[in-house]
Amino acid sequence: MFRFIWTLSVRTRDFLHRYMPSNRLLAAIRTRRGLKWGLPAMLVAAPYILVATICSSLIADGGPGWLHLVVLWGCWNALKFILMGPISVVLLVRARIREAMIRRDQRREARAEDREPLVLA
Repeated sequence: MFRFIWTLSVRTRDFLHRYMPSNRLLAAIRTRRGLKWGLPAMLVAAPYILVATICSSLIADGGPGWLHLVVLWGCWNALKFILMGPISVVLLVRARIREAMIRRDQRREARAEDREPLVLA
């Protein structure tokens, strides 16, 4: 039973990661080239919040109960995009620091090679 639940959750996650546009966009933002788009991607949360607001007002006016799922979906995706902005900034700073350290080490190695005396045998 545990194996079945585990397999089902893994396949569900793979399906959602592969075919849902918001998850594909977030995966693209998490790459090194996409980190700079983290803050502008926070604007994508606005349509999700708008959909959730409209559906919740429809529910309050006596709409169908399945709209609760749409509200949950909209709030969840909006939260993902809102959180991705600051997270991408932190990841971008870490990547740039790491790249600067690598460049500094390469410059030191190049200078050290220039200073080494030639050994004649």
